[in-house]
Amino acid sequence: MHYLWLIIAIAFETIGTMALQASQQFSRIGPSALCVVTYAASFYFMALALKVMPVGIVYAIWSGLGIVLIAGFSWVVFGQKLDGPAVAGISLIMAGIVVIQLFSDASPH
Repeated sequence: MHYLWLIIAIAFETIGTMALQASQQFSRIGPSALCVVTYAASFYFMALALKVMPVGIVYAIWSGLGIVLIAGFSWVVFGQKLDGPAVAGISLIMAGIVVIQLFSDASPH
């Protein structure tokens, strides 16, 4: 169940960050409100995951997958492009998450 909470937390964080961009520095009320609400929900569900998982592992997965998802959605929604080094760096983040999940004793399997 803790992985479900973490996935939900990542989804809310991704939505919140996209809303942050859409809020235009908190000058638009709808996206601004969505940002605040989804970040609060993200932290709530992350806290549920932290009942079982170590904080370092939770944060690594939460932030890493958040980076990957936000980069992808930003490309689709806002037309933001990534260059080769950015794609390489994001690939290394994904590789790090896989290593944690497959080989780390700190991660609950």
